Amino acid sequence: MKKPTNAMAIFKLLEKSNCRECGMKTCLAFAGAVYTGQKRFEDCPRVNPLVVKNFYGSDSEPQNAFVEGNDFLTDLKNKIVETDLAVAAKRTGAHFSDNKLTLKVLGKNLSVDNEGKLYSEIHINPWVAVPFLNYVLFGKGLAPKGEWVSFRNLKDGMDHYAIFRKRCEIPMKQIADTYTDLFDDLIHLFNGKQVEKQFKSDVSVVLHPLPKIPVMICYWKPEEDLGSSLNIFFDETADKNLETDAVFTIGVGLAHMFGKLAKRHGLSGGGDTWA
Repeated sequence: MKKPTNAMAIFKLLEKSNCRECGMKTCLAFAGAVYTGQKRFEDCPRVNPLVVKNFYGSDSEPQNAFVEGNDFLTDLKNKIVETDLAVAAKRTGAHFSDNKLTLKVLGKNLSVDNEGKLYSEIHINPWVAVPFLNYVLFGKGLAPKGEWVSFRNLKDGMDHYAIFRKRCEIPMKQIADTYTDLFDDLIHLFNGKQVEKQFKSDVSVVLHPLPKIPVMICYWKPEEDLGSSLNIFFDETADKNLETDAVFTIGVGLAHMFGKLAKRHGLSGGGDTWA
């Protein structure tokens, strides 16, 4: 068995009874804990021993198949070849070794070498690769200030906020309204952190798609006279460390991931807004 490359692949191997004998609330939370290294697969007392034996697979390998058919990614890849990755690593706070620059993406290592090849422990989707390469090429390496702003407050963000709202914030809200364990699973699956409530929200969770690109999701539960609400906030330095188009890609990519997570739980709705 090839080692699962994401938490959902691990989840598929479990009994899905939510027995809690592993100490986690749900099987999905356990899968996320295995994925992030907080738990070992054999900590599940109900998993088939043969599955455990075959679980630990080979090391990570290059994943570039999707790059070949995408002109934009190919362009970024070509720019990487022309870039001094050692210098880029110092600028962005990355690690450089054996001709590879390595960063944490949602808590997992993602690397690029001086030929533009990508390496990771997880499956690399375009929404991950584009911001990652953009960050390496153009990021100024500014430390987050802890000042949170809406996407519309970023450079040129207002011009694209309506579509960002439609493709990111609205589908996330729909999922949060129905899937009450969403934020627990965000923490377990994507190495997130629940923080002190921001902007008087009921729940505030911070994820790190890239080291210096924190994303905060704030959710307001429905009240008697008001519907629920969900907004995404970025550190005010986000458009200095990434081009705004790449920030947009991160937001929409996260929404797509949450949509897939919700569908695994049998939720309805979302339609094209999750794509």
